[in-house]
Amino acid sequence: MIALYLSELHCSYQHIILSPHLDDAALSCGGSIAAAVAAGEPVLVVTICTAAPPIDAEFSPLAQHFHAEWGLPPTAVMQTRLAEERVALAILGADGLWVGALDAIYRLPQVYHSRETLFGMPDPSDPLAATLRELCNHLRSRFPHATIYAPLGVGNHVDHQLACHAAAQMPGPVMWYEDLPYAVRAGELERRLAQLDWPLRPLVRAIDERMTARLAAIAAYASQLAELSHSQLGHAATAAEAGEVINAAVRDYAHRVAPPGALYGERFWVRTTTGAIC
Repeated sequence: MIALYLSELHCSYQHIILSPHLDDAALSCGGSIAAAVAAGEPVLVVTICTAAPPIDAEFSPLAQHFHAEWGLPPTAVMQTRLAEERVALAILGADGLWVGALDAIYRLPQVYHSRETLFGMPDPSDPLAATLRELCNHLRSRFPHATIYAPLGVGNHVDHQLACHAAAQMPGPVMWYEDLPYAVRAGELERRLAQLDWPLRPLVRAIDERMTARLAAIAAYASQLAELSHSQLGHAATAAEAGEVINAAVRDYAHRVAPPGALYGERFWVRTTTGAIC
């Protein structure tokens, strides 16, 4: 089930994943999502940036670059990506909530106009911060006992940073997942943890039996794989090759973080204090 409004949801979810974009949840914690569903624990993936850019929008050179990398005209970007998300969530067995915010490159094109600004500090006037605060308040009120999973912000994409900080203000159980593929790059995780300097401890979950589902869900986001392979992993792969490049990177990272006795794992970060931490 995919919902556009919280009022459409009638399940009592035990796990709620905040996914800045259409692919982040599957890339970063798809195995844990599939495992929870298999254990009979309902999962809701809340995807934040799901709005199509205005028809008359003037796109920055950065946005035009992304469209070219994705092989999609602006009018087809969101339609294509939402269709991919439907397939991915069906594979994982999770429900979805599409928040309807604009991606940073469409939301503030005059601000987030380069990779340096897109992966820099969020602009103080960014309206997504207020949107996320309201969203998190509604989610916690509606699902007071659910565990919320948010991006740690590895790689420093502004949308990930804003979601990370919004979750840090929430009461109740919250965990942060390591953003892939950014976390694959040497030193990125350590830099982010040092930047946050929060009281966090790691928690690793084995996903051996759900790795296949995770990779299949990632493969559903076919429009994104070549750009991610090129920009984040340094492989200028064709669309056909990019899937295996991403799969290899995800498998390798999952093997590196696996708990003792497991082949694959996903690592989360849990606060060691109660209440807000930033």
